[in-house]
Amino acid sequence: MTLMVQDLAAGRKNAQIGTELVLETDAMRVWHLRPAPGETIPPHRYDRPYVWTILTDGYGVSRFDDGRVVEIAYKAGDTKNFPDLTPETGFIHDLTNTGETELVFVTVEFNTEGTKQ
Repeated sequence: MTLMVQDLAAGRKNAQIGTELVLETDAMRVWHLRPAPGETIPPHRYDRPYVWTILTDGYGVSRFDDGRVVEIAYKAGDTKNFPDLTPETGFIHDLTNTGETELVFVTVEFNTEGTKQ
């Protein structure tokens, strides 16, 4: 099932890309993301460069604002970088943990506004 119109509207307003903000500076924000089995992280937007690393093996599914639904098998240490995101090229998605163990991510968002680089 794809994201509904109301999910997209909520996602556009939701800049909380993790379950816990653990560090914030002028240059970056560091998040932990820990969805339990069966838990869904609500739709949220990515509109600035970021990188994530997963610390656990597991499975998930994400629904995206472009209609894609992507099933993912994660391996501890998997890392993905999105260096070119801007408000114009960003995206919205959610994440459901479809596995049997907690997924544990560390995500770093980089601030690219003004002199905060």
